[in-house]
Amino acid sequence: MKILLLQARNPNDPAKTEEVEAFANKTHLPLEAFVPFDLLAGPPALSQLRNHDALMIGGSGEYDVPHKSLPHLQETLDLLAEVIEFGFPTFASCFGFQLMVAALGGDIISDKPNMEVGAYDVTLTKAGRSDELFGHLPDTFLAQFGHKDRATSLPRAFVNLAHTDCCPFQALRIPGKPIWATQFHPELTGEENLMRYSRYLKDYDAIMTREQSRQALARFVPSPDTHDLITRFLRLVGS
Repeated sequence: MKILLLQARNPNDPAKTEEVEAFANKTHLPLEAFVPFDLLAGPPALSQLRNHDALMIGGSGEYDVPHKSLPHLQETLDLLAEVIEFGFPTFASCFGFQLMVAALGGDIISDKPNMEVGAYDVTLTKAGRSDELFGHLPDTFLAQFGHKDRATSLPRAFVNLAHTDCCPFQALRIPGKPIWATQFHPELTGEENLMRYSRYLKDYDAIMTREQSRQALARFVPSPDTHDLITRFLRLVGS
């Protein structure tokens, strides 16, 4: 299998390599199966995607949608709109979720008071409970988070599959197409998410109180229910 992984991380960011390893570990595929693509240089062409079996989109270190800080953002959104129209097999997490929403005109805002860092309970919607990818999960399950931005609305093409107490949109699906996205990180364990948090501790410390930091550190607990989500995605799109 050959998977194109879109990344929005600076060259010296250790999370850039760790992200590829995390996706490989969760899919039980060798590292060589993942082909990293640097979005900072602009998006690939749709024709490049067709040389791969699936597309995955990871998180973001220092870039976001609300402030349009990602270089070539509009070109990336245009590509993802093409991906959606074409129905190319895609799984996106966190920043990738936000890009997918924005690609079809949904709203992404910066919402630091409701940021989610660590593991949180995620509850499936009625659509999520009947979804072919998410339906095997418990009605409520723990998942790993690390975001300050969120969607306030979903484009009509998307179906909302899950929510948390803080955010109403946590997972989405394009009905009839092999395209899913999650605001949470199914590619991360609690330990890996804590390591990711430590990579960006300076950014979090700038907006969190000491008590918020203490509470965040206590939330990096295991989230085993999500560990096979990406593997199940590959089985579905490969069948």
